[in-house]
Amino acid sequence: MTSTPTDAASQRPRSESGWTVADSAELYGLDAWGQGFFAATPRGTLAVRPTCEEGREVDLLEIIKGLDQRGIWAPVLLRFSDMVRQRMTQIREAFDWAIGESEYKGGYCCVYPIKVNQQRQVCEEIRDIATDLGFGLEVGSKPELLAVLGMTAEDDDKAASLPIICNGFKDDEYIETVVLAAKLGRNIITVVEQPREMRALIRFAEQYGVRPSIGVRAKPANTGMGRWATSGGNRSKFGLSATGLLEALAVLEEHNMLDCLKLLHFHVGSQISEIRQVSTAVTELAHIYCELKRLGAGLTMIDVGGGLGVDYDGSGRAAEGSMNYAVQEYASSVVHRIMSVCDDAGVEHPTILSESGRAMTAFSSVLIVNVLGATTFDANPRIDDARKLAEESDETPQPIWDLIGAYESLANPEVDIIEAYHDAEQARTEAMTLFGMGYVTLPQRATAERLYWATGRRVMELARQQELEDADALKKLPEQLSDIYYANFSIFQSLPDHWAIDQVFPIVPIHRLDEEPTRLAVLADMTCDSDGEMSQFCSHDTAGNKARLELHELRKQGEHHEPYYLGMFLAGAYQEVLGDLHNLFGDTHAVHVSLDENGRWRIDEIVEGDTVREVLGYVQYDPDRLRRVMRKQIERAVHAGRLEVAEGLSLQRFYENGLEGYTYLE
Repeated sequence: MTSTPTDAASQRPRSESGWTVADSAELYGLDAWGQGFFAATPRGTLAVRPTCEEGREVDLLEIIKGLDQRGIWAPVLLRFSDMVRQRMTQIREAFDWAIGESEYKGGYCCVYPIKVNQQRQVCEEIRDIATDLGFGLEVGSKPELLAVLGMTAEDDDKAASLPIICNGFKDDEYIETVVLAAKLGRNIITVVEQPREMRALIRFAEQYGVRPSIGVRAKPANTGMGRWATSGGNRSKFGLSATGLLEALAVLEEHNMLDCLKLLHFHVGSQISEIRQVSTAVTELAHIYCELKRLGAGLTMIDVGGGLGVDYDGSGRAAEGSMNYAVQEYASSVVHRIMSVCDDAGVEHPTILSESGRAMTAFSSVLIVNVLGATTFDANPRIDDARKLAEESDETPQPIWDLIGAYESLANPEVDIIEAYHDAEQARTEAMTLFGMGYVTLPQRATAERLYWATGRRVMELARQQELEDADALKKLPEQLSDIYYANFSIFQSLPDHWAIDQVFPIVPIHRLDEEPTRLAVLADMTCDSDGEMSQFCSHDTAGNKARLELHELRKQGEHHEPYYLGMFLAGAYQEVLGDLHNLFGDTHAVHVSLDENGRWRIDEIVEGDTVREVLGYVQYDPDRLRRVMRKQIERAVHAGRLEVAEGLSLQRFYENGLEGYTYLE
């Protein structure tokens, strides 16, 4: 029997607490959201399996240590090209199986919308894989069109023949470029979104003597679900209504170009979580296709758009951040619905296209960040010191005595812990009120806080023993007492969807998985912004997200602590291209990793992250001028005697080195 990642992990001897790496795999849901790409190793580290094969894996901690030796420090984004190929192959095989099983007479082509991740290295990898799998590329703007035309204009005829689907708003220059590219011999289809585009397309086609391949985008009556539901429906941003489709058909017929209409496209939203929504939408699209064929259109292709989801939280439910179907079910549903409608209408089966960019790339990027420190709300109440402080004055406020009493009462096994917690909560509130009025000193306030935290943590321990964790009165306790772990990254730059739309991403320590995580924490990034905090995390059960993440206690190492690394997963779709420069934190290092024929990892390319100089240039500063004026001020300070010459040189050297350094903490 082939062992699963969890089976292999369970062979690790238990730690002193009885914890195993199998427990960590279950806690963090590796099998649930990882889809076979990630596994806990017997060493307690986290491995990537780019091809989902147990014997071919990459230890993430080993990569990070190897990058450290090369002078590349966290935060760093790891991209796994083998994983992109694996996902694209899975999609290809799912549709091939569905087509074969149902005896569908048409073909299938998946096109990659480069808006999902426009980084050159990623797009070039996908281009090369697409030539092997019979896939294509999709563009949604003029810059994307120019990038793809150039990227596929290689000596290799296979790359130059890749299908290119052109979506988005189009001006005359965009449309003229497409027409000339068609005359050049490129396999390119312009998808008309607005009536004006059809007229311009016909004008340029006649001007250059080209019979272009034309697509039209329909507005579906059915809307999607969740965050992107408005991509469909009559109020959707893109596409032609039923009236608009008929008008487009009439214009083409007037110019004897009905045979040029090759493709029907629509899109009901990204990240569709409910498979029934897919079936309903595709059925509507197939009916529109058959009607247009009946009216004389030369259609041969049907593009179902995007929507194939990614199960970010591993719960398998019809909810934002998840999906209640697998890739195979999606493919079978699409093929079956199109086939059924076309057979009923007596229409030949079209070639099916999908724009499944998120599903292609999300798994392939892992952001590794190092934890810089933590704020904890543990407190040794030092009860003797608290009593001594209280007894020093006859005017010690009553809330201090009440907190001492609440804490000490927990030693009594008969005590009502919820009542004790309520007493402590009330006393703390009163102490803070009295501090604001000047009746409680700062040392007394600190004592009150320590007593409250210690009481709360002890109540949590007793609640677990008494199976009272879910009591309504105690639900605020984990939030109040959880740690804050400070991670060396910017949410706004590296995981902007978490900030913008509350998207959750799996977050897992990449080592120490053979130890039980004993801390509950939120994550704070390095920006000076209260939004730069993560307090929603994946939970692979069906109860929804959890507000705290289980992490390991930081180990002291001299004045600092041992390195502690977290992996932030499924970050390969949209995050890089949507990231911004909040607080001038720039792009992280990006490292392309693959496996050789012997299963050993290798670095294919290192894209160094932004330097401070580069980021300042993005916002119109001249770093050389900044350096010059800084030098002048230092010289004035030396002349005035405020700085020694050596001090001035040190400051200048620090400033110049800083300009050339990483924007993150080193």
